[in-house]
Amino acid sequence: MKKIALITGTTAGIGEATAHLLAENGFNLILNGRRIDRLEKQANELKVKYNCDCLLMPVDVREARAVKAFIDSLSKEWQKINVLVNNAGLAAGLDNLEDGDIDHWDRMIDTNIKGLLYTTKYLIPYLRQNEGHIVNIGSIAGKEVYPNGNVYCGTKHMVDALNKAMRRELAESGIKVSAVHPGAVETEFSLVRLEDETKAKMVYDGFENLIAQDIADAVWYVISRPRRVNINELIIMPTAQPAAGTVIRNKGL
Repeated sequence: MKKIALITGTTAGIGEATAHLLAENGFNLILNGRRIDRLEKQANELKVKYNCDCLLMPVDVREARAVKAFIDSLSKEWQKINVLVNNAGLAAGLDNLEDGDIDHWDRMIDTNIKGLLYTTKYLIPYLRQNEGHIVNIGSIAGKEVYPNGNVYCGTKHMVDALNKAMRRELAESGIKVSAVHPGAVETEFSLVRLEDETKAKMVYDGFENLIAQDIADAVWYVISRPRRVNINELIIMPTAQPAAGTVIRNKGL
């Protein structure tokens, strides 16, 4: 039987790349995202390319009741979940605390922290039955802090803390818990954060950044280890980014 993975935030970027790589390696998938048209297109593509069966989860992970209702509705076959990839997350705004937009703060806290908590909480019973594996997509912002990253960095530090707490709490249940912490990855991340295509493009100008496939490869490495091996965490940076908030740019690129 094929294994099953639930991936949050699959409609673009790291989530999309991870969905393709897991489907290529024989997983069936529960695809989560708010954009139903993208989910449907993605499911069709994965079926054609990899013969991957997909179940769509068009649920906003910020809504605890909606997450619970979806998970409670799973058929017995789809309850056999082996892997949860907590990928859904975002940054909003790049202001100092004094000038920060409270709506931005709420979006980041609700998505990056609460969404991860809700999905994990309701899936633990199924993961326990299937010797499951939780992979949390964090950030270098969860290890370091950079100017005007305040609340976003705070949410990703919380992901780092939750990853460690989950690993300790779930060890006796046989559930493995890992984290992948990327540096600068060229996805929709900066466009969502800055809400300006020109400014978003400038974030990645002048250096060779990571791409979504790099992080998907790391996720696959983590979940494909033997049962006896758990990768607690991986930090993955562009060569040109020695630290959060520091990029060595070559304007000739």
